[in-house]
Amino acid sequence: MILFNSYLHRASFYELIRRWMYNQPQSDDAVLVTRLVHFNNVYLSRYLKLFSSRVFQDLTRSKMITRFAPFKQDLKDVIVAQPPFLTPRVEELVGDYRRHPERYYRETPFHGTLYFGPSVNGDRYLGSSRIKRVRRLAEKSSRRIIDSIFATIKQHASSLAFDRARMMGLGPSDLITRPAEMLSEFLDAENRLLDDLRTQRPIYFPNELAINDVAGIKIIVKDEDYPRMRDLFERYSDCQVTEEEPHSGRYNAVNLIIRYTPDKNAILAEPLGNGTLSGMAKCGLDPEQVAHEFSRFVDQGEDQVHIEVIISNYQEMLESEIGRCIHEDRILEQRRRQEYRSHLAKNIEYLMVYIFNFAVSPRNELGDLPIKLWTRYLPDYFDETLRSLYDIPPLRLAE
Repeated sequence: MILFNSYLHRASFYELIRRWMYNQPQSDDAVLVTRLVHFNNVYLSRYLKLFSSRVFQDLTRSKMITRFAPFKQDLKDVIVAQPPFLTPRVEELVGDYRRHPERYYRETPFHGTLYFGPSVNGDRYLGSSRIKRVRRLAEKSSRRIIDSIFATIKQHASSLAFDRARMMGLGPSDLITRPAEMLSEFLDAENRLLDDLRTQRPIYFPNELAINDVAGIKIIVKDEDYPRMRDLFERYSDCQVTEEEPHSGRYNAVNLIIRYTPDKNAILAEPLGNGTLSGMAKCGLDPEQVAHEFSRFVDQGEDQVHIEVIISNYQEMLESEIGRCIHEDRILEQRRRQEYRSHLAKNIEYLMVYIFNFAVSPRNELGDLPIKLWTRYLPDYFDETLRSLYDIPPLRLAE
């Protein structure tokens, strides 16, 4: 259904999502999804650190300093602390943030790394790296799947209208369809697709669904320095720029997708942390087995992964964090713009969230999947489903 191109064994992840959408889990899926999530998080965090450190080291050409940023406030406080230059707009943005920091989603989890280089006025902010959070990854992947399914439903509905026009001896452009009939044809097409899912008939997706930005970095440079940054990636023997997309308007920047070949030996040289060891313990693996399985996971995985690189100047970066195009506002806007909002769309989002939460929960047995795409649920049911993954009892009012 969807490929996470920053991950290893993405075909296996693709197949697991497809099977769970059809309610076809396999007996070893509990172990499989746990390995896919835990091992990929370790692998991704390590290659992103290697990649980002080299890029920012080449950018500053001197001693580099890093700082962990668990929340967005850690990033936003840094970018307003010492502006590298002042314009009326920069002064306006920085002043607004300092007067009303509570308006800027400071508590948003970020889990990123900030990079600094020395300057005469103290540490100079160079940019950041981040791994897309599970909640955002589940939301983005479900939105891609939902949009594709919506297109399929509309195509089926158009076919029904075409058949009706033909039966009436009309061409499709001559057919006048009342809103009630259009809704009826859409619901018929939706029910056909739900029946395909329920009876496990394959659904055709016209385009490959892929997410390339699970791993990402943002680089802050002057506009005139962009060609130098672009050339830098071309010179790296383990990198290839596969996409280049300029953004202009409310937010001006350039997005690059880099196909990167990580050094697997360097990644495997570092011992696994306690978090990974304890997370895999639920699969019955002791620390030595986990290390062996991780090594095998990396050796047998793809050689190349994708990283998103965003390059912008300082003022545009301010616009994206505290200005006219705040990242968190864009997320809320994407949610509001989603055209298809039926129970099927919500169930796909529930399922994607459940997949990632199951992997990090204490559960070691899958059993019956609690979310079936063709079944109607209230949000209350999904709240209880997630709570049960972590053995949290239902919240009941005292009688």
